[in-house]
Amino acid sequence: MEDEKKLIQFQQKIDQDIKIEPRDWMPEKYRQTLIRQISQHAHSEIIGMQPEGNWLTRAPSLRSKKILMAKIQDEAGHGLYLYCAAETLGIKREQFLQWLHEGKAKYSSVFNYPTLTWADMGAVGWLVDGAAIVNQVSLQGTSYGPYARAMVKICMEESFHQRQGFEIMVQLANGTKEQKEMAQDAVNRWWWPSIMMFGPHDSESAHSNQSLKWKIKRESNDELRQRFIDKTIEQGHHLGLIFPDPNLKLNPETNHYDYSPIDWDEFWNVVKGNGAGNRQRLNHHIKAHEDGKWVREAAIAYAKKSNLKQKSA
Repeated sequence: MEDEKKLIQFQQKIDQDIKIEPRDWMPEKYRQTLIRQISQHAHSEIIGMQPEGNWLTRAPSLRSKKILMAKIQDEAGHGLYLYCAAETLGIKREQFLQWLHEGKAKYSSVFNYPTLTWADMGAVGWLVDGAAIVNQVSLQGTSYGPYARAMVKICMEESFHQRQGFEIMVQLANGTKEQKEMAQDAVNRWWWPSIMMFGPHDSESAHSNQSLKWKIKRESNDELRQRFIDKTIEQGHHLGLIFPDPNLKLNPETNHYDYSPIDWDEFWNVVKGNGAGNRQRLNHHIKAHEDGKWVREAAIAYAKKSNLKQKSA
C-alpha cells in the first residue's frame, strides 16, 4: 500500500512536469529504463567518434581537419555528460563499460556503418546528427533532471555538427561531377540508417508507451521520425540531391511526406551484432580502454596521494 501511494505521487509529479532528481523516490522500472537509455546514449556518443576519427588524417584541408577534430572532441564530452547523468542512478561508469564490452549494452546501430568517402562526413553530420538533434531537443524535456540538463549543452553542440555536415554536402553538391556523385552516393547509403535511428514503430516498441507515460520520452518514435523527414527533404531539394526512396512525396492531406516501409530486418540484424562495423567498433573501443588503463590508474593514485597530503596538512 505504501509503494502504491508513492507510485501515485510519483506519477502526479510527472504529470505536473516536476523533474525527478536522483534522491527522489522512483519506481525501479523507471530507474532501470533510465539506466538502459542514458547509458546507451552515452555509448553511442563514444562509439560514434570512431567513424569520424577514420577521416581525421585524410580531411581535404587544414580547416576541415580542425572542424572535424573539434566535433570528435565534442562527442567525447557528450559521452562524459551522459555517463555522469547515468551514474546518478547508482551504477558506476566501470559497470556501464563492462556491460558494453560484454555485449550486454547497446549503442545506436547507425555507428556500425562504414564511412567510405569524405562525403560520408557530410552525410553523417547532416543526416545522422540531424536525426540526433530532433530526438535530443525533445529529450531536453525528459522527466529525469540530470538527463534533461545534460541535453541542453549537447543540443547546442549538435547543431554545430549538423551545420558542419551540411556545409560539406553543399560544397560537394556544387562541385565537380565526381564530387556531386560522391555526395549522392553518401546520401544513398546513409538515408535509411538515419531514419532507423529513431527506433521501431511505436506499435512494435517494447518500451515506448511506458516511457511516454513517465515522460522519459516526450514524443513517440514515429512522431520524431516524421519531423526529421519533413525537415530534411526540403534541405536535400535545396542541394539538388535525390533521396533513395521512390515513394517519398508530400501528402497534401497530412502535409507530411509519405515514405516507403523501412527494412527492419536490416535494423535488427545490425542491432544483433551483424552489421559491417559491429566487431570492429567494439574491439577498437575495448583495445583503447585496455591501452589507457595505466593512465586511469596513475590518475587515481595521484588523486589519492593529493588527498592524503591535504588531510595531513
